Amino acid sequence: MKDFPGTPGTFSSLIFRILQSLFAAGSIASMATSPGFSSYTAFCYLIVSMALQFIWSLGLAFLDLYQLVKKTDLHQSILVSLFVAGDWVTGMLSLGAVSASAGLAVFFSKDLDFCKVVPCWNYQLAISLGFFSWLLVWFSSLVMLWLLATG
Repeated sequence: MKDFPGTPGTFSSLIFRILQSLFAAGSIASMATSPGFSSYTAFCYLIVSMALQFIWSLGLAFLDLYQLVKKTDLHQSILVSLFVAGDWVTGMLSLGAVSASAGLAVFFSKDLDFCKVVPCWNYQLAISLGFFSWLLVWFSSLVMLWLLATG
């Protein structure tokens, strides 16, 4: 299998996974510090989705780090298939959570003027960080799918 940016066991894959984890953790932290987030299902869904994304990305970051240190091969078809499935599942959950939360945030700010009473910048920051995490997962999942197709 080919080595190109983002393939498992490369430095670029490690950087992508660490950034995914950091954006997901930032999204969780921002939403958790927001007042009254637990009253809305979409925001709770965002936290759960970002927690799953954080665990998945951090686990793969450790696996990439192990591969870089030990120089083992992570390009077996079974492993790449697992990475593809995991990336696609967490990516779809993240996209759904970010989209639902963004819709609720727009509803709060534009239609209800809720953000004039309660500051909504934490909600917006959590959604933005979640979206950036999803973008990196999307890129990683495409790389994994390409790697599976060429392998």
